[in-house]
Amino acid sequence: MTAVLTLRARIRLVLAVLLLTLLPITPAFAAAPPGPATTPTLAPGAARPRGAEVVAVTPVADRQLDLTVRSTALGGRTVNVRLLTPDGWNPADRHRHWPTLWLLHGCCGDYTSWTARTDVAAIDSLRDVLVVMPEAGWNGWYSDWWNHGQGGDPAWETFHTVELRHLLERDWGAGRNRVVAGLSMGGQGALLYAARHPGMFRATAAYSGSAHPLLNDESVDRIMGFFAGQGNDPLRVWGDPVAQRHIWRAHDPYHLAKRLKHLPVYLSCGDGTTGPLDAPGSTSALEADFNRQNHALAAELKRVGARHLTTHFYGPGTHAWRYWQRELHASLPMLLGALGVHR
Repeated sequence: MTAVLTLRARIRLVLAVLLLTLLPITPAFAAAPPGPATTPTLAPGAARPRGAEVVAVTPVADRQLDLTVRSTALGGRTVNVRLLTPDGWNPADRHRHWPTLWLLHGCCGDYTSWTARTDVAAIDSLRDVLVVMPEAGWNGWYSDWWNHGQGGDPAWETFHTVELRHLLERDWGAGRNRVVAGLSMGGQGALLYAARHPGMFRATAAYSGSAHPLLNDESVDRIMGFFAGQGNDPLRVWGDPVAQRHIWRAHDPYHLAKRLKHLPVYLSCGDGTTGPLDAPGSTSALEADFNRQNHALAAELKRVGARHLTTHFYGPGTHAWRYWQRELHASLPMLLGALGVHR
């Protein structure tokens, strides 16, 4: 994206803001002009709305808006969600709902990752689709955390699949025709959400995803290392892999394969050795581990009778954005076909 917006982009941003000022989304919301997001204050004594509410809107670029969302599932904190909007999108038109692609980021990234690191905003076939790129935490793992049996904040799965979904469908033109894709941690999230919420998504794609974290001790130790990131207690996420085995299995796509067998599923991964899009000598033990996990999930999907499985295990390649951009393009025909979008 260039530093100076084109005249066309400026016009789109102005129109978006004008539309948003006419949209009655929540009593506490006022549309924000281009620039830093603004956060309104509640009147003294006013009850804070339950669930999720948009508290600010920031136009980012042509067809891109950031929503600042306050979430009950996240303890009342605010997080951002980036929307890549389709041509003709008008959130004030309550009769028009758009097919929706949920695009999930990986560990150590955020809601801006896909637009910052890939050409997703320039893909012509996505001009008929609402693309939702939600924040999921530096290492939130698309889960409602166990928190030593107490639950509560963060509850990323509830935020995404309940609060945000309802919010987008009520006020922002999202339809009930949905697919989901993601990379790494987000690849696991895409598989989990499709499996754990039957009927919510019509297809799912995972690029270098954590597809079977219980594969072996190496895989368990690696994901526990991620759980411990930023000084976090790793047991907060899913608990102990032995004592809370049932929670781990409930968040392991391999053990949910039967719930995925009727959906179109796209799995891709490299083997961790130097690939054609890598600098010379690059290797990735993480990609090698995830490659074994994805092969195990693919075999299990075939065993349980998966009807629409596509795999692209491309051999040499590391855990890198150049491959994930390529795989997004490769999987879009399947994802858009499930949405019934043909451009």
